[in-house]
Amino acid sequence: MNTSRVGAVVRKEFAEFRRNRFVVTTASILPVIFLIAPTAQILAINTTTTSTAFDRRVDYSLFLPMLVSVFVPAMLAAWSVVGERDQGTLEPVLTTPVRRAELVGGKALAIFLPALVISYLIYGVFFAITQLFAVAPAAAAVRHAPQLYAALVFIPLLAAWAIWAGMAISTRANDTRVAYQLSILSSLPPVAVAALLSFNVITPDFTSAALFAAVLLVIDCVACFGVSRLFDRERLVAGTRT
Repeated sequence: MNTSRVGAVVRKEFAEFRRNRFVVTTASILPVIFLIAPTAQILAINTTTTSTAFDRRVDYSLFLPMLVSVFVPAMLAAWSVVGERDQGTLEPVLTTPVRRAELVGGKALAIFLPALVISYLIYGVFFAITQLFAVAPAAAAVRHAPQLYAALVFIPLLAAWAIWAGMAISTRANDTRVAYQLSILSSLPPVAVAALLSFNVITPDFTSAALFAAVLLVIDCVACFGVSRLFDRERLVAGTRT
């Protein structure tokens, strides 16, 4: 794999994202929403809050920002092929002297990097605000919550799942709106498991978290090769002409 060609694909994808108003708006608004709601929940905790409500708010607030690492890359990945087909830019890209693995890798990397930065930034801002302005018990609960540190591991794994699922759908879809919807739906299974762990439906011990992370890692690696096989140049180019 030629890193310079992968880099060229990444730069091209960044330029496409900047020109697409819907993509830019989505990538900007969703993180803000998933930051404001959980932060407000923690800041609303006071000395009269019951222990049950306290635990529920902390669990909810630590889980919600994780959705940024799923929904943002899912939206970007859904656009990666079908969006270019709609704009008429897919055929020139597929006829360039770039290997299939380089094209897929460049497109995935262009989504993965900003998704990772945004997700960690949201958690960082959330953590800083809660430590500065929340009451002491709430700040301590956030600081010592195991979900906070688990998020550091699960964010890239969930983002990779969303990217590969979204790109796979984008190669097959003929309508951008359908691709967006299916991409979001396909990203929900690992989110559901993460929610069960975060809300203590499944005991969030080290073994269960490590097993979930290992399964996600294996699926992400297998999906990488699977999505690469879907980038059949002849079929995708023919699809742009029909």
